[in-house]
Amino acid sequence: MREECRHFQSRTYASGEVARFCVLDLAPEAPWKCPENCPSYTRRFADVGWQHGTLIEPALENPPEEISSPEAARLLDEAEDVINRIGKEVAIEVKKEKEKEQSPWWKRIWSR
Repeated sequence: MREECRHFQSRTYASGEVARFCVLDLAPEAPWKCPENCPSYTRRFADVGWQHGTLIEPALENPPEEISSPEAARLLDEAEDVINRIGKEVAIEVKKEKEKEQSPWWKRIWSR
């Protein structure tokens, strides 16, 4: 991935796992590489010329050796479709659970 692109983002979780991705969803082989000659590539202005210290996220692991580009893109698209399909339902369930937890104690008992 081109980390200097303004559309690149990364998230480091408490487990140490790092998610790297293109905000525009234009990198079908994320997190390993962006498409060559990406039409939306724009260098970030905020960190041009900066020197990064040791707090930068760890280096990206090596990409799988035997991966065909169309196959990888198809597989990642299918996984994204599954997440998008169930994502709204899961969000609604979580919201209901939070609302239930925040309701007065007598409503929680009475609704059983």
